[in-house]
Amino acid sequence: MRARRLAARWLIPVEGVPIEGGALLVGPDGRLQAVGPDSAVPRPDDVLAVELEDAIILPGLINTHTHLELTGFEHQVPKREFTTWIRGLRELKASRTPGQYSEAARQGLAACYAAGVTTVADTGDSGAAIHALAEANGSGVAYQEVFGPHPDQAEESLAGLQTRVRDLRGLATSRVRIGVSPHAPYTVSGRLFSAVASWARAEGLPLAVHVAESPAETQFVLAGSGPFAEAWLARGIPLPASSGRTPVEWLAEHGVLTEQSLCIHAVQVGASDIRRLAESGAAVSHCPLSNRAHGHGVAPFRALRDAGIPVGLGTDSVVSVGQLDLLAEARAAASPGSISPDELLALCTLEGARALKIDGQTGSLRTGKWADCTVIRARGGRGAPAEQVLASAPGDVLLTLVGGREVYSSL
Repeated sequence: MRARRLAARWLIPVEGVPIEGGALLVGPDGRLQAVGPDSAVPRPDDVLAVELEDAIILPGLINTHTHLELTGFEHQVPKREFTTWIRGLRELKASRTPGQYSEAARQGLAACYAAGVTTVADTGDSGAAIHALAEANGSGVAYQEVFGPHPDQAEESLAGLQTRVRDLRGLATSRVRIGVSPHAPYTVSGRLFSAVASWARAEGLPLAVHVAESPAETQFVLAGSGPFAEAWLARGIPLPASSGRTPVEWLAEHGVLTEQSLCIHAVQVGASDIRRLAESGAAVSHCPLSNRAHGHGVAPFRALRDAGIPVGLGTDSVVSVGQLDLLAEARAAASPGSISPDELLALCTLEGARALKIDGQTGSLRTGKWADCTVIRARGGRGAPAEQVLASAPGDVLLTLVGGREVYSSL
């Protein structure tokens, strides 16, 4: 890979204050060799140098929850009551071929790069995301989904998951990990939750789970009633023995919550749930626009952060939100309470990396880390650098590098 030097009006390292007239030097190994004021960063004669006067350099964005294989399903599933919407999505997914899933994941990853995202944490059951990440020599986690609401199918579901992970594991790299995702309390039995969690621990696999997303899910787990319960009973599936427990408590009881766990959504959580998440070491992927689109309510974002829980931002799928715009998620995260622009930008970068346990490698512009960065057009110099970034749209992204390699450019 060719080394390069970037300089711009502003550089936001995240771990440190913004640098006016900043620059960085990317080594041939794809890591940052120098970061600082333009005058202090070396200018090797044989290095490609790019000067971007009206731009801001910042770490690549970290999207902690995507469904790349659903790219192209925008506006194809009408917004209805959540359980009905899920059934419609499942029927639509059944119509897509493996080749279509692969192309969808490639397009979704390209859309992420064009929006300044350099790392994705994806959940899906087709295996298309890890193929797309491997082909692109990218950065991320591909969580292989598993379903199985009937306790009698737990062994079969686990065996299928193990086979799928074994088949896909050869695609993993130092920067692309494979994980597992027992989908949600309304699609996975307690027995399967326990089995998957135990196997993931034994194999050292990261785990992601949709939890406490909707009021219907809480009603199902807590009281064994509501539309999810009706659907299970109609299929002859025994209801979970979870009466009186919240979805978070139900997962904890089955060993799902550990330091390797990513809890997606976590909207319907109270003080005791937040304490339990904090004690477990689990992280949360906050998806405010998806939560809003489905009418799930507002996650207690500030309480989660105040409890010391690592929280990153996720876009969810285009089926829910229409586009993969992480900075729009940041703006939505700010609406329930006060949070500074610098904190919001950290949520999109370093805090997301912490949630995925990769903050030693990416998430900020620091010497020795991977040269994962994005360059965004400055908005006429109005406002602080972080404010200008947060006011931008995907069309303002000028350049995206992953490990120093150009994966998107509009220059």
